Amino acid sequence: MTRNVNDIISQMTLEEKAGLCSGLDFWHLKGVERLGVPSIMVTDGPHGLRKQREGADHLGLFDSVPATCFPSAAGMASSWDKELIGSVGQALGKECQAENVAVLLGPGVNIKRSPLCGRNFEYFSEDPFLSSEMAASHINGVQSQGVGTSLKHFAVNNQEHRRMSTNAIVDERTLREIYLASFEGAVKKAQPWTVMCSYNQVNGAFASENVRLLTDILKDEWGHEGFVVSDWGATNERDLALGAGMELEMPASNGVGEAKVLEALRSGALTEEALDRAVARLLNIIFKAVDSKVENASYDQDEHHKLARRVAGESMVLLRNEGGLLPLAKDRKVAVIGAFAQKPRYQGGGSSHIKPTKLDNPVEEITLLAGSGAEVTYAQGYNVDHDTVDEALVAEAKQAASTADVAIIFAGLPDRYESEGYDRTHLNMPSNQNQLIEAIAGVQKNVVVILLNGSPIVMPWLNSVSAVLEGYLGGQAVGGAVADLLFGEANPSGRLAETFPLKLSDNPSFLNFPGEGDQVEYKEGIFVGYRYYDKKEMDVQFPFGYGLSYTTFSYSSLKLGSKHIKDTDTVEVTVDVTNTGSRAGKETVQLYVRDTASTVVRPEKELKGFEKVALQPGETKTVSFTLDKRSFAYYNVALADWHVESGEFAILIGRSAQKIELQDTLEVESTVALKRKFSRNTTLGDLFASEDSAALVKPVLAAFQAASQLGVSDGDEEENEHSEMMAMMMQYMPLRALQAFSGGAISGDSLDELVAELNKL
Repeated sequence: MTRNVNDIISQMTLEEKAGLCSGLDFWHLKGVERLGVPSIMVTDGPHGLRKQREGADHLGLFDSVPATCFPSAAGMASSWDKELIGSVGQALGKECQAENVAVLLGPGVNIKRSPLCGRNFEYFSEDPFLSSEMAASHINGVQSQGVGTSLKHFAVNNQEHRRMSTNAIVDERTLREIYLASFEGAVKKAQPWTVMCSYNQVNGAFASENVRLLTDILKDEWGHEGFVVSDWGATNERDLALGAGMELEMPASNGVGEAKVLEALRSGALTEEALDRAVARLLNIIFKAVDSKVENASYDQDEHHKLARRVAGESMVLLRNEGGLLPLAKDRKVAVIGAFAQKPRYQGGGSSHIKPTKLDNPVEEITLLAGSGAEVTYAQGYNVDHDTVDEALVAEAKQAASTADVAIIFAGLPDRYESEGYDRTHLNMPSNQNQLIEAIAGVQKNVVVILLNGSPIVMPWLNSVSAVLEGYLGGQAVGGAVADLLFGEANPSGRLAETFPLKLSDNPSFLNFPGEGDQVEYKEGIFVGYRYYDKKEMDVQFPFGYGLSYTTFSYSSLKLGSKHIKDTDTVEVTVDVTNTGSRAGKETVQLYVRDTASTVVRPEKELKGFEKVALQPGETKTVSFTLDKRSFAYYNVALADWHVESGEFAILIGRSAQKIELQDTLEVESTVALKRKFSRNTTLGDLFASEDSAALVKPVLAAFQAASQLGVSDGDEEENEHSEMMAMMMQYMPLRALQAFSGGAISGDSLDELVAELNKL
């Protein structure tokens, strides 16, 4: 239906306009009944619909309607499968339509700065490119069903500690390259209907009142067309937030927010034009939701559960498989151990807590797939509610393991270890679980550990077990998905979307997380995750992009569409991948780019492309990537834009950040010449870095050397060494020093004339 939004706005009173910018209650927007503006509903996501039956609850205290619980973002990102994530989005959209929900609050794309962040299970990755690609696929999937999304939490929300008051101090380049980039790609590729601002301050201004973030960057620079909604309770001063570009305050403020807006209008601090712009953005989304509503919508719960099982299987990462223990034969005697095997931890705590339509029991699913020829026994092994070792439970588990062919231990992090609202303080699993694994490994050589956790852990028992499968928080079908992988019904294809460090202190944010008081400084800069570990040449437990398979793959025939491009061009990169094993499988081909010689500090390499490809045994497929300017650029703060330096770039094809298989190089020519600014403090080394400036300086330097006799040699070895030392020292000598040490041979006027000539270049 076509509506004239401006005409509707012209008929609204100031009170109605101000009222529309605050929620009706906890989950609904206000409407204006007399003008045909309905109230629409938003609700939590992002890996499942969390529609509350009753009450104004945001953290899971009240019951919610049943919905499919898919793996959380930490798991889904490990699938590295954009199409699969899009399918999840479509399923979520259908469930929202069935429940009359207009906007699903998600996905979350905040960067995993530290593995301690309590909400990391709800975020995709430590890498902004992977995060934005996953988010764009998720958003496009949901919104293809006529349901909106809310990209969150904008921005720099990388910890739960003091999240509603902390001030994140981030330099501009780091902000752009790491913490905004994950949002930027998603906004430009998918246009989420809404963006949710975070609780925290960013460089001294609350995200809800940050004009630069909400208006200058999000709206004007990136072209976001929807509206900005506050995280629930994130509004600091409602009038300032509206003026900054935050259109909707949630939840309802019971008239407090509207009153502040009206007072600001009366005082002139806020213009009616600004209010009208906000209302227009709200109305456009409200009517888009109304026009997209599917009447009598429904979905097939069983089909969505099957999808959840497939997604969970694709997301799990095989970390270790010594001796090819996995997949298991179906006629073995199996001991299944661990409380999580009966009651799996399948989702995180807080506002994304879903009531599943059904929930797989891992023991039952393993028994079902193992078949009639197998014998499956179960032992609890540990208590989830505390960390104390229960010797009786351990003894029972050891007995079951010692008489079996293989022991499968379900372990991980209990709900109390990680949740929205607080951060972790260490990377350890509960001590009773670690000790159980060591005890079982002492009586059984074939031990498989299944991990159910939302973020990295350390594994002191790693070398004592044969196999480790990282299951993350796998959703309601986690039990079936684990069984599929254990018995080879599916082939593991997940790859880590984050680095697992050897210890917490290895993490780049360790000395500055979570900050002091209400301030946290991001002193590690752009070196987050693998960017840091690469630069430091540090060993890690498992690197970014890592994952094993039951088959093997080889790479060949890396080809570049061109060996020389301008930064305004694109270049196609192709590589052949072959399944050299005996099983069908999927390989994730990762493309990294390295600037081989940069004048600015840059990471050793950065992810700029990835594709997941399915291959039958012996089959070869060609994988193609297209690289553009952003693939080679860094953010130049002086330009306030992305910039490519002319020079050589390496194109790296790998299995992980630490396993590069093929590489080639190409030359990229910059079309933007940086205007150099010279002064009396410019160093000689900088001047001799380019031919044109060096040509102007050489006569002055010659006069200086003649007058001072510095750098002159008569061929004596000692004199030559002295000359070399002086040359090295002089590269950092500023121009003004030539006057000071020339004994009057070089005047201040002559230096000023030289600087003037240099600035004409």
